[in-house]
Amino acid sequence: MIFLSFDVEEFDTPSEYGAPLPPEEEITISAQGTAAILEVLARQQIPATFFCTAHFAQQQPTLIRRIAREGHEVASHGFYHADFSPGHLKASKDVLEAISGQPVHGFRMARMMPVDVDGIAAAGYRYNASLNPTFIPGRYNHLCAPRTPFLQNGLWQLPASVTPLLRIPLFWLAMHNLPFGIYQTFCRVAAKRDRYLHIYFHPWEFIDLRTIGTPGRTSLPRYITRHSGQELLCRLERLICYLKAHRFPFGRLMEAGEL
Repeated sequence: MIFLSFDVEEFDTPSEYGAPLPPEEEITISAQGTAAILEVLARQQIPATFFCTAHFAQQQPTLIRRIAREGHEVASHGFYHADFSPGHLKASKDVLEAISGQPVHGFRMARMMPVDVDGIAAAGYRYNASLNPTFIPGRYNHLCAPRTPFLQNGLWQLPASVTPLLRIPLFWLAMHNLPFGIYQTFCRVAAKRDRYLHIYFHPWEFIDLRTIGTPGRTSLPRYITRHSGQELLCRLERLICYLKAHRFPFGRLMEAGEL
């Protein structure tokens, strides 16, 4: 089964490169990207999972309700994207359930960073989607972690997908930077081999990032801005059509494994 997920958050990535945006612009850019994604999903008639920060949801409650109304899963991405404390696990879940009107089963830590499994379970979640089972210097070192869903202390772990042999990550940066035909093939091979493909993106990627920052010059590196905006929307829709043509079904992460 294919699982698409999107991290709906304050667009604070420019802050990492010394060019922070005004808070209201961080929200607006992510909201515009989310709306564009929803249009693609509606055209293709497939469900997805949206990991939302509670702060974003409080600023955009109508959009969160639209996500739920259109049959997608609302899950937690913490309370704020740039700040975390253990109390945010339960607090973000409560806010998202109140706004979306649906139970929140899943959690993903910002930037897929480590998070206490017992704390997630104690907050009432059924699964954690914060594991990228690959090696990226300075970010992830999980080469020995399973590539497919597994139980840990009673909590389901739903890893992001990587290629079966070399564990090349199939996350958002791969779709920006790999030749698209190769990326599609990697996704198909992983889905066939593992019977599970979980890839994730951010709504702000679907806005033209070359326009972010100083006029005429983005503050973000090329490997992030490449194929952003409408180009990435086209790639997303082409990928969905490609996987549908190979008869892979699509689902929400709360349906993964034996949940």
